Amino acid sequence: MNRVAFRLVKDLGFRIYLVASTSVLLIPLGLILYYIVSNGITVINWDFLTSLPKPPGVLGAGISNAIVGSGLLIGIAGALSIPFGVAIGLFLNEFSETHLASAVRLCVEVLQGIPSIVIGIVAYLWIVVPLGGFSAVSGGIALALMMLPMVVRATEETLKLIPHSLKEASLGLGVPYYRTMIKIIVPAGANGILTGVLLGVARVAGETAPLLFTAFGNPFMTVNITQPVNSLPLIIYNFATSPYPDWQQVAWGASLVLIIFVLGLSLLTRTLIKR
Repeated sequence: MNRVAFRLVKDLGFRIYLVASTSVLLIPLGLILYYIVSNGITVINWDFLTSLPKPPGVLGAGISNAIVGSGLLIGIAGALSIPFGVAIGLFLNEFSETHLASAVRLCVEVLQGIPSIVIGIVAYLWIVVPLGGFSAVSGGIALALMMLPMVVRATEETLKLIPHSLKEASLGLGVPYYRTMIKIIVPAGANGILTGVLLGVARVAGETAPLLFTAFGNPFMTVNITQPVNSLPLIIYNFATSPYPDWQQVAWGASLVLIIFVLGLSLLTRTLIKR
């Protein structure tokens, strides 16, 4: 075998290896999606999305309170983590060489690696116990702590790509520093920052452990953020571990709704990354 033929064989072998490696990832993912869809699609209808959970044996159970609760929790988490995350990302980008920035960056990395159940326990001790009860606020704060590092990292990495001359031009025209940051620099990196926000939402949307210690769950519909609320991960956990077949079917339907939501966010994130 001459040298050219040997290189062609090596190239073909490497291509086969890449295809096989990709299949190892895609096949389990496809099987998981197929299993969830096949079990969950049979229970999803309009009543399922607009009705409240029912006792075991009663037909017509739904997940409307879990959908509303998830929206409340994600809204609270976003309202807390996005402003602070963007501000911290701006600081790390503007003062990246300082000792304080290095310490903050280390704290962000450590916070990102903390297990979700530990964050739930900390939120329980710091928020639930002093307030005297479970609530959507405590659950939103726990999710915000998980979402914050992703917003910070996305903001910092995005702002690094913005030409320094853009800020210099704004300052040279007499625009104050704070207006330059808010009106020029942050909007220039809006796509990258929004991508980090969506990734953070996709991550916390399916978290169950922190909510067990904070939001706790609620079988009724409520929009009061000072009261316990249900969510899609909580209803999946509680209903899937129950011995009742009808509740297990509700868990499959809720799983499919959650998967559709997370996949939709992932596709939107990919679109923004391409831009």
